[in-house]
Amino acid sequence: MSIEANLTLIREQIAEACRHANRPEREVALMAVSKVHPVEALLEAYAAGQRLFGENRVQEFQEKAASLGTLSDFEMHLIGPLQSNKTTRAAELFYAVDTVDSLKIAQRLNTAAQALNKKLPILIEVKLSHEESKHGVAPDDLTALIAALQPLDSLIPSGLMTVPPWSEEAETARPYFQQLRRLRDEQQQLCPTLTQLSMGMSNDFAVAIEEGSTCVRVGTAIFGKRPRPIE
Repeated sequence: MSIEANLTLIREQIAEACRHANRPEREVALMAVSKVHPVEALLEAYAAGQRLFGENRVQEFQEKAASLGTLSDFEMHLIGPLQSNKTTRAAELFYAVDTVDSLKIAQRLNTAAQALNKKLPILIEVKLSHEESKHGVAPDDLTALIAALQPLDSLIPSGLMTVPPWSEEAETARPYFQQLRRLRDEQQQLCPTLTQLSMGMSNDFAVAIEEGSTCVRVGTAIFGKRPRPIE
């Protein structure tokens, strides 16, 4: 199937999941995760009407950005871990950074956004899995981090994101999605702008939508299996 056909199918599945959860379809955004796929695939998705994208690495997207020109309504989010020495470039390249997990990273992004005279939306990544490969702030440290973000007026803390442990069974992710929603609901009292929940991927986004996701991150189901990673 083509990328356009895949996008149509995914959008239909999102609409069905929203109906099942009694949620308006407009509440759930589809992010096309284009990491390690060539820029031509990204442009094909754009031609099919996709406007929200996610990339994992600053350097990889920097190489693609030159080929994208000035696409209108194009929104690229950083959804991979961010090293402190790449915060300035990230603030320049990306519409939003969805993986903030420390005050140090937030402060550096704030300084960079301030220099660019822009307001940078961010999501706070929460580590709910015990896997070493996963990133994020510990749930017990979330309140302190959000409180520390308050003076950083070039950042807009927009919500939380998480990556649950991989499983072929979508239901195994449900407790992680439920926990993230509870954390978001609790933290909204401290930070009213914290409305978004980025959770759910190709194999489990229907469950994520049932549990309140406002953005599902889909790569494989749109672009196919990943090619060999870019070194």
